Amino acid sequence: MDMSYFICFIFLFNFHSLIVRGSKFSSAEEIEKNKLQTYIVRVEQPDIGVLGQSDNLDVGSWHKSFLPLHTASSDTQPRMVYSYKTVISGFAARLTEEEVQAMRTKKGFISAHPQRILRKQTTHNPRFLGLQQELGIWKESNFGKGVIIGVLDGGVLLDHPSFSDEGMPPPPEKWKGKCEFTACNNKIIGGRSFNIDGNMTKGKGVEPPNDEDGHGTHTASTAAGRFVNYADVLGNAKGMAAGMAPLAHLAIYKVCFGEDCAESNILAALDAAIEEGVDVLSLSLGEEGVPFSRTA
Repeated sequence: MDMSYFICFIFLFNFHSLIVRGSKFSSAEEIEKNKLQTYIVRVEQPDIGVLGQSDNLDVGSWHKSFLPLHTASSDTQPRMVYSYKTVISGFAARLTEEEVQAMRTKKGFISAHPQRILRKQTTHNPRFLGLQQELGIWKESNFGKGVIIGVLDGGVLLDHPSFSDEGMPPPPEKWKGKCEFTACNNKIIGGRSFNIDGNMTKGKGVEPPNDEDGHGTHTASTAAGRFVNYADVLGNAKGMAAGMAPLAHLAIYKVCFGEDCAESNILAALDAAIEEGVDVLSLSLGEEGVPFSRTA
């Protein structure tokens, strides 16, 4: 065989391989660019002149103005996930990478990043802190009486003895929250689920804020569980269990489903909790190895 012919054959074969591999890479990049994912988008506060002189500005319309025009009519699923009014000036939306890049050129845009998924964490108890039931600052604080604590976690078990409302007064008049349990009481005065993004992708409706793995019940009872006598762990270590503020009211916001606690759900729950009159917020959620600048 002529050597020049052989070299030419190898060159053409390698050139063809590069073209094939290049096309595969480019198609993979195109798929990635066109893939929908949830972004947290921060924008400037709307100018009153943009939305009119109404006292109740339609912030949602301002947020929707940043979405691609074609999404209003062509998509079967809504792109807007949450429109935030209190915690941040911005929204959560399902977007492609290219759509986010186009959004960056719009006036009022600040930043956008794919939502983060947090994990459940843990906490400690009154004994660890040296608090005594009969004297000291714990008793002087009235054990949290009249305070509303909002717990963002995986929901609670409503019939747990830590959440008994025996002897509890009604919620304060300022409370404007909702209850998506079958029944709330004077201890657990509110319960809501935030999983619009997940329900859209899975075709589900609203899920009740019931605890699936015990973590939400643990954190809520640690924050404000009632005094429970003869509590034990599998028959051992019998004693009294109590949360940090046993006479406080609880508002439950379910933002964790399975192991995942999506950032868009957390922001929406924070928004709702502040508007509904919560005094204290409790979140035992986080990421490992993440700079504080990303979570501030």
